[in-house]
Amino acid sequence: MTTTEAPPASAPAPAPAPPPAERKPSVRRRLVPYWLLLPGALWLLVFFAAPMVYQASTSVQTGSLEKGFEVTWHFATYWDALTEYYPHFLRSVLYGAVATLLCLLIGYPLAYMIAFRAGRWRNLVLILVIAPFFTSFLIRTLAWKTILADAGPVVEALNALHILDVTATLGLTLGERVLATPLAVICGLTYNFLPFMILPLYASLERIDGRLHEAAGDLYATPATTFRKVTFPLSMPGVVAGTLLTFIPATGDYINAELLGSTSGKMVGNVIQSQFLRVLDYPTAAALSFILMAAILVIVGVYIRKSGTEEVV
Repeated sequence: MTTTEAPPASAPAPAPAPPPAERKPSVRRRLVPYWLLLPGALWLLVFFAAPMVYQASTSVQTGSLEKGFEVTWHFATYWDALTEYYPHFLRSVLYGAVATLLCLLIGYPLAYMIAFRAGRWRNLVLILVIAPFFTSFLIRTLAWKTILADAGPVVEALNALHILDVTATLGLTLGERVLATPLAVICGLTYNFLPFMILPLYASLERIDGRLHEAAGDLYATPATTFRKVTFPLSMPGVVAGTLLTFIPATGDYINAELLGSTSGKMVGNVIQSQFLRVLDYPTAAALSFILMAAILVIVGVYIRKSGTEEVV
């Protein structure tokens, strides 16, 4: 009787080597991001946070320039400033909103052309867009006094086309003049802040994949439908960013109203500048500054929420 030998027992598989212990980053490496943030944090602390705290304390002070000011927590300054100068706040918001809308209507077609139609001329057109920044803000605004002069060709053309009759009916001009009217201030704001609208729009449009337009055409979409369903929704981050970059500085501007407007059409920025440098009523000026900042924050917050693009901020 033959016996079969049992197969030799296989050698046990070697146990897997334990994973190498993860090396914890050194303390120096962990601190690198904070060191990189330090210059920006110091800048914000010195030039933003500290002035904000100082102005907040100034807004609740009482006194005079001769006797000095002291913090008395006089919050009634805010209410007095708002009730006395609320027309200037409304005028500033209105001028800023109209200028922002005009910048959007002018800047969107130009940004669209640069992104999709400029071709090899793209860089040249972009340089022309930012070229006004090579000149000071004050000189650019003063140039509009020459452009809108009473005997200038622009005003004569507007008179010949009877456009000033329409703007006078709307309260934007006075008679046959454009200078020292709301229209002149809005024109100055629109011109000075137009690049702040064009550049974000171009950056947003330039990122749109051109194949999406081809796909829309393959699905028999007309150019208008393609723009409404594809291009404009995808460019909304640029629209929101451009409107914010235009509306915020335009609302707080005072140079255009000072040089192109009339004494009865001052914006709140003119009042703040006058209270700080001429009247020397520092508490009222500080209170007006905080009211303006709070109003802009509320308007911007509502706008961002309604536009559904919270990710742009």
